[in-house]
Amino acid sequence: MRTVFGGIRQLVRFTMLQMRCCVFAVALLGGIAVSRVLPDLPIARYDLVLVYGVLLTFVARRLGWESGRDTMVIVVCHGVGLLFELVKVHMGSWSYPEDAVTKVAGVPLYGGFMYAAVASYVCRAWDLFQLRFTGYLATATSVVAAAVYLNFFTHHWLPDARWILAAAMLAVTARASVGFTVGDRRYRMPLALSFVLIGFFLWVAENAATYVGAWSYPHQLGGWQPVALSKFGAWALLISVTFVLVERVKSGGHRAGSERRTGAADRLTV
Repeated sequence: MRTVFGGIRQLVRFTMLQMRCCVFAVALLGGIAVSRVLPDLPIARYDLVLVYGVLLTFVARRLGWESGRDTMVIVVCHGVGLLFELVKVHMGSWSYPEDAVTKVAGVPLYGGFMYAAVASYVCRAWDLFQLRFTGYLATATSVVAAAVYLNFFTHHWLPDARWILAAAMLAVTARASVGFTVGDRRYRMPLALSFVLIGFFLWVAENAATYVGAWSYPHQLGGWQPVALSKFGAWALLISVTFVLVERVKSGGHRAGSERRTGAADRLTV
């Protein structure tokens, strides 16, 4: 019974930490949801969400949710995501059907905040879970992640290489694991598995985001329907891009190549 209660206690701690990691994303999604039920205003909804996202970023910085470095990588991910949105909307992958002043080539500028929210999650998880890595191949993983990002553009004109890239990502992360702290215990899981798990929950979040009208896929224009399960795999790959950007900033120019083992708090449990 002690083992059972101990496991439940750890699960509760893990859940609470995850909730703290998601605070920016939940606040952003909540703001988008509220914007749908507001009465008619002299400002377009997409423009209002942009203002809200900017204010939320400042609040997160002031409250200490993110450090200066975290804010920097979040801004970079906003830009990376916005470029992604511009290409995808142009190709008809999804759309933002409402009008707005801050809309460029069919993409409202708040669109990049979706990717910024993912970066915020990774940054918060890095600190709150005290992430450390073993067997991480920084250069190889960065190259494959860059290829993943480019493939999401080029597959519109060239053969889609996502399955090849998925195999490449598994290969370069085969020996990589991530250590994390919950309470006074350390745990470890394969890095590739963490990408898959995050990708799944991003797919769940994407269903929620499209439901509240953050954007719409072609099959959702006549009414909301679940996001295709194939997007789960896409997110599992795309999270590697965010991870690489965060790792580059968090490492501070040096690789976190080994798991610390200096006491009870650093005990590893597989």
